[in-house]
Amino acid sequence: MTAEKFKRKLTAILSADVKGYSRLMGEDEEATLRTLQEYKEVMASSIQHHRGRIVGTAGDSVLAEFASVVDAVQCAVEIQQVLRAKNALLSEDRRMDFRIGINLGDVIEEGDTIYGDGVNIAARLEGMAEAGGICISESAYQQIKNKLPLRYDYLGEHEVKNIAEPVRVYRAQVEPEAAPAQMRREKKPGRKSFSRTTLGIGVIVVGVVTLVLWQFVLRPSSSKIEVASKEKTALPLPDKPSLVVLPFANMSEDAKQDYFADGLTEEIINALSRLPQIFVIARNSSFTYKGKAVDVKQVGREMGVQYVVEGSVRREANRIRITAQLIDSTTGRHVFSERYDRELKDIFATQDDIAIKILTALRVALKDEESARWQAKGVSNVEAYFKLLEARELQEKVNKESNDRARRLIEEALALDPGSSAAYALLAYVHFWDYYFGPPKSPEDSIQQGIAMAQKAIALDNNPRAHNFLAMLYVNKEDYDKAVEEGELAASMEPAALTSYGSTLMHAGRYNEAIAVFQKVLRLNPVKPPSMCLANLARSYRMIGKYEESVRFYKRLLQDQPNHSTGNTGLTATYSMMGRVEEAQAQAAEVLRLNPKFSMERYAKTIHYKNPGDAERDIDALRKAGLK
Repeated sequence: MTAEKFKRKLTAILSADVKGYSRLMGEDEEATLRTLQEYKEVMASSIQHHRGRIVGTAGDSVLAEFASVVDAVQCAVEIQQVLRAKNALLSEDRRMDFRIGINLGDVIEEGDTIYGDGVNIAARLEGMAEAGGICISESAYQQIKNKLPLRYDYLGEHEVKNIAEPVRVYRAQVEPEAAPAQMRREKKPGRKSFSRTTLGIGVIVVGVVTLVLWQFVLRPSSSKIEVASKEKTALPLPDKPSLVVLPFANMSEDAKQDYFADGLTEEIINALSRLPQIFVIARNSSFTYKGKAVDVKQVGREMGVQYVVEGSVRREANRIRITAQLIDSTTGRHVFSERYDRELKDIFATQDDIAIKILTALRVALKDEESARWQAKGVSNVEAYFKLLEARELQEKVNKESNDRARRLIEEALALDPGSSAAYALLAYVHFWDYYFGPPKSPEDSIQQGIAMAQKAIALDNNPRAHNFLAMLYVNKEDYDKAVEEGELAASMEPAALTSYGSTLMHAGRYNEAIAVFQKVLRLNPVKPPSMCLANLARSYRMIGKYEESVRFYKRLLQDQPNHSTGNTGLTATYSMMGRVEEAQAQAAEVLRLNPKFSMERYAKTIHYKNPGDAERDIDALRKAGLK
């Protein structure tokens, strides 16, 4: 490429695409393409009206440039308001929401095309925007902050792939009650009739013009940050500092490094949750936000917490860069924002530094014994640590192949770090699943080896997870008193073990106590409780005769995991005990659909109750539903 073929310039770039486009296309390609074409025409009209130029429209995307950032942002606001009005006329599942990113940056212009870092940043900002939302860079914000009567939420510094320095990001608030500055429609000559859709849009136009005047002309400008009152939270705030740690974004070129970013997040969650002075949302719920652009105020409301921790991690060779920020979700105020450039071997110290920074900001003081507890990692070798992170990710898949791969990684980690209690604890979990997946050795051998590994982890440094896994292994051994003892101890050390503790109480026939523990788990997991929690909570309700509650929690489980084996079997038994024969038989058909080789004899060997009569009640109910 020669100098005569291109030139550099500073320009305002608008990048837009459709949130959930693949889902829309998968459900109805023709309808999606019609809507996309219609919406792109709206966008083209608005871009032209605001003196912009379209430079790309590949797929569901639109790329445009403007000489003025003010024009670009006004155009983006108008587009989102017009499309919101049009979406209101569609069924919810067919609505098409665009995300928009705006950046002021240097670009290379070649013919009708622009590219370069300025364009890349705009595209990344678009990915951070919520559906129907707008994100802008610091460079763009500085041009408009005193020129447009909009509200802006600072979202902190974000690592952007292929960009050396972090980008400071702002969300431009698009008022839900506002309307587009113009909703232009050209009247076709000789047309005298209107469709219902056209009439509906016309009604919306008439209703919103006054609001537009207020929004953009009459309303006084204000830079005051909107405060989300604590009364508006979906759940009541705890009576102590409360927070959710969102999954740290993986900014490395290698997508396989996700397990590193996830592991870092989980370690911070586990360390903080071990302290009774603060309330920390569990991993299951916090990870529902993975890969999503979030509104911290909304996250705070959904989780019922005051603070949100978010960040990113980039790993390159033997160095890491981690950013972390703590935000007050009730105000949107950044309590702190830090960047850590370290060598990879310093990962453990970096995790501690981040946790200490959070605790200091929340004014939480540690006692000596608490400090020792939350800093315990159970592994000292960095290479072994990464192998264990990958093994833990594999164990989440819950299948024989992944369990076998996890075993090999754990054994490799032990070769590097023979004194790793974390490795022995995870190896105990491997043997726990061997009991169900059926390796060459007998189920009894799996239990005994699992118990031995857990006890070795406990002997090394009283590993909390080892107590947790030991409790589950004792249930399989039908040693219910020891199971409850270990479950209670694990839960006292680490709230993540509450689900297992509740399950040990359930298997021991202490159903009301189990329900109380599971309710605590639900508060720690307001969005996505562990499936084991929902399944065993539903089972506990069934065993005390509260069938409607049992059905409610089974349905909640199956709504997210329709193929959950235990959930379908449990709901079948519940319907049968209620005398709802037809529903029980229909649910039994689902059990057979999922497992055509289902055997009551095999099933009876996998359920464990301290009271044999409880197992007989379940088996009898399933037989009445038609299972054999």
